[in-house]
Amino acid sequence: MPDQLLTIETTRLDAGHVLLQLIGELDYDTAPELTAVAADLSGDEVLIDLTRVSLCDSSGLSALLVVQRIARAIRLTGVSPQLQRMLDRTGLAELLAVEHVDDLRATG
Repeated sequence: MPDQLLTIETTRLDAGHVLLQLIGELDYDTAPELTAVAADLSGDEVLIDLTRVSLCDSSGLSALLVVQRIARAIRLTGVSPQLQRMLDRTGLAELLAVEHVDDLRATG
């Protein structure tokens, strides 16, 4: 079992825009890592790439909501079908914008 269950790669795209690439598991044990990163994102528009997230539980959803509350705006990309179902069933799909990769390329 790897020592680090979640890696968060942060890239500042330009003033006010940040990309967070999450790699690994976003769950009870690792959600505090995302909320700690979120503390520095006040006023930013945040794109969260979940392409390489292998697991997301309710604690992970809660951490995404923390980012949404702190940031100016949040968009999710790379959402797996399982995570999309969780977002739909909890009503969070309406709150957290889910983008498709093709949509992101078009808006640049």
